Amino acid sequence: MEMTGLSKVSLKPPNFSLCSGIRQRRTGSLLRCRTRSTVVKSMSTNNTAAIPIMVNSCNGQMGKAVIRAADSAGLQILPVSIGPAEESGNTVQVFGKKMQMLGPKDRESVLASLFNEHPNLIVVDFTVPAAVNDNADLYCKIGVPFVMGTTGGDRNQLYKTVEDSQVYAVISPQMGKPVVAFLAAMEYMAEKCPGVFSGYSLQVMESHQTGKLDTSGTAKAVISCFQKMGVSFDVDEVQMIRDPKQQLDMVGVPDEYLFGHAFHMYHLSSSDQTVSLEFQHNVCGRSVYAEGAVDAVIFLAKKVESKAEKRIYNMIDILQEGKMR
Repeated sequence: MEMTGLSKVSLKPPNFSLCSGIRQRRTGSLLRCRTRSTVVKSMSTNNTAAIPIMVNSCNGQMGKAVIRAADSAGLQILPVSIGPAEESGNTVQVFGKKMQMLGPKDRESVLASLFNEHPNLIVVDFTVPAAVNDNADLYCKIGVPFVMGTTGGDRNQLYKTVEDSQVYAVISPQMGKPVVAFLAAMEYMAEKCPGVFSGYSLQVMESHQTGKLDTSGTAKAVISCFQKMGVSFDVDEVQMIRDPKQQLDMVGVPDEYLFGHAFHMYHLSSSDQTVSLEFQHNVCGRSVYAEGAVDAVIFLAKKVESKAEKRIYNMIDILQEGKMR
């Protein structure tokens, strides 16, 4: 993983266009986070092989990345996965591992049986927004701890379901540790500097692969921080870039990462256009999220083993623990 910073802060002329010229501004920045993800091959955490995990939607891009990272970390990957109905009963190959796909009919009974056989089981969920609440209902009904990086769904209902059921969970729309650190800094500013950007206007651009249907959960979290700092902005105003040509020409996404990237930019301007600030974080690839998910699994397994409080944890809790790989 290559780190060259967390964010960029710069002054811009009054008539700033959000996307045009981003490629040209990629050099000479003060602070920037650009992560080109690679899979970590070593693991020093104690006895991770004793942690069984079930990776749902294992045939998806994030599911594959998690399996690869978990395998490198030495976790025990169970050969079953909940997937879409059309894959039910199929056997798929993921990095040399045969995975049996479960559909709606069998998933509850099989998951309950697996949890009974492996009482320290952790489920990892990178599925689709439409499945968020149904999957959480299932995990909570059975009582199995889970890590969820899937965005979308009814988030209020998601949190209520998990809180009411009192299961161990890590829920975070952003699993990339460098970006989570940036989010923590934004939350700190929002808490310590309320109203500091009152009267400022905000532009937000986020670019993801064409298969991502919903607005970035990370962008929503950052926007929430800006709102606490006095900015009036609605999530519907986010400029979502999903067209590969625009991603190449306007955003500057490398061609090899068009089908797996997360570029975000937030541009603030004062009411008289004399001051502007820009924050940007770019991620190429998926393995930075997969590595974060593996850290979340290990973190949650330790909470279960130590009989810690049953609650919803997030990636900031994991960063604050300070025991990542």
